[in-house]
Amino acid sequence: MAQLCQHLDSLEPTGAPEIRTAVELIIDTGRRPSEICRLPFDCLERDDDGKLTLVYDNHKSARKARRLPISGETGAVIVAQQERVRARFPNTPTDSLKLLPSVLTNATGTKPIGPEWLATRHRAWVGSLPEFLVPTVVTVKGRQVTKMLPFDKAKIFPYAFRHTYAQRHADAGVAPDALQSLMDHRQLTTTQQYYRVSETRKREAVERVTAMQFDRNGSRVWRKAQFLLDSEHARRAIGEVQVPYGLCTEPTNVQAGGHDCPVRFRCVGCDHFRTDVSYLPDLEAYLADLLRGRERLAAFAADSWAKAEAMPSDEEIARVRRLVKRVREDLEDLTEEDRIQIKEAVTVVRRTRRVVSLGLPRVGPPEDLRPERPAG
Repeated sequence: MAQLCQHLDSLEPTGAPEIRTAVELIIDTGRRPSEICRLPFDCLERDDDGKLTLVYDNHKSARKARRLPISGETGAVIVAQQERVRARFPNTPTDSLKLLPSVLTNATGTKPIGPEWLATRHRAWVGSLPEFLVPTVVTVKGRQVTKMLPFDKAKIFPYAFRHTYAQRHADAGVAPDALQSLMDHRQLTTTQQYYRVSETRKREAVERVTAMQFDRNGSRVWRKAQFLLDSEHARRAIGEVQVPYGLCTEPTNVQAGGHDCPVRFRCVGCDHFRTDVSYLPDLEAYLADLLRGRERLAAFAADSWAKAEAMPSDEEIARVRRLVKRVREDLEDLTEEDRIQIKEAVTVVRRTRRVVSLGLPRVGPPEDLRPERPAG
């Protein structure tokens, strides 16, 4: 993005100023290309504190007059475009004008540029630029090394800037629910598809939730995760394997990738089992599933031996219930600030965690991040 923005000046020779303005606004605001293309002339407002707000229509979700906080630099881009449009169409009422009017067959300025035309001009611009070299991990003679290689220009298109907008905010530590609001998504899961968690954030989140790790008896087993050395992180990484509802530290099972456990499906009854606060939703769902299964089996018509084999034991239910209770109690003992941080860390960890199934039955306004680039 930094390299791309250094070449924004070369956009204007490719066509009307509207192209550059549209590209800048998509980069700055993360709105969909169609939403930027259709912006009305009066799309800029100030809130009670004097801060700038972009007013746009979310056509995809049929939600009009959405409001997005924007920086002063982005506001200046809009104001400059308004001045150009007003000078070009002095006789058209303001409420009929478009911020980005089409350059063809548009005598009154009421017809906006189209997303397809924008995409075509944008593609020609990107194609004319020099190669963008980015650090890329490659394998050379069996070893992973980082080399500066050309970035695939096919991945640079207007809608991709919406993803980079989300990624920049996520990397800056913007809370997921705040980013969901900025992206104007109804579901948080939709927002999470727009960015990847960086290794730094992932590590910080793992440390935070693992500091609240418990064994099968509900005893805390790792309180000082934030002080671990890199070597200790590495040892733990190769000394554990993910299992349903937590982690297994049994060496043979770890070496077999979690597929060599004689008490499979009964992890909470094993001394090698560990869990942490990020698995709490899974443990709660597992407990509910055990209780439902016991009720169904009690009323089910089957031989006694079959029901006995399938019936969840009282000890297993008690163990899971005690573990859930212990994790909840530790959460309640935290300050409100710590609980918020744990919640955010859990979101990051669960987002990056692979799904583990061993055949078990299913259990149901940030700071201005505008990239630096030439004024104009």
